[in-house]
Order: sequence, then structure tokens, then C-alpha cells
Amino acid sequence: MDMLKKNKRMLIVALAAVAIGFAGGAIAAQPHMYNAKAALENARTELNVAEHNKGGHRDRAISLINEAIHEVNEGIRAGGG
Repeated sequence: MDMLKKNKRMLIVALAAVAIGFAGGAIAAQPHMYNAKAALENARTELNVAEHNKGGHRDRAISLINEAIHEVNEGIRAGGG
């Protein structure tokens, strides 16, 4: 019985490693898309902490960044990531 529990644990660990490997491969396959997404998210964060609206331009920029992030996510999905 003890051997069965050990084998189950080993199987779970092996499956988790495989799953992580596939997820890592998907990310690595599109590094520029993920880098672009991170840059856009950073830009949005900076705009969110800016003090003034700048005549509505800050809000418009945030809106456009949100659209761009959506498009990058769609591109990642289309690319299999």
C-alpha cells in the first residue's frame, strides 16, 4: 500500500512538471508579444498615477492602451499561447 501512495505522488509530480513545461513553452514561443504586453501594462500603470487628466488625453491614452492589451492577448491566443 505504501508503494502505491509513492507511485501516485510520483505520477502527480511528473504530470505537474509536464504541465509547467507546456505552459513555459507557450510563453517562450512568443516572447515579443509577452514583452509588449508587459510594456503596455507598465505604461497604463504610469498613466494611472499621473496627477492630471491633461485635457482628456490621459484618459484617452489609457483607453487606447486597454484596447492594445486586448489585441495583444488575442494575438497570443491566435499564436497558440
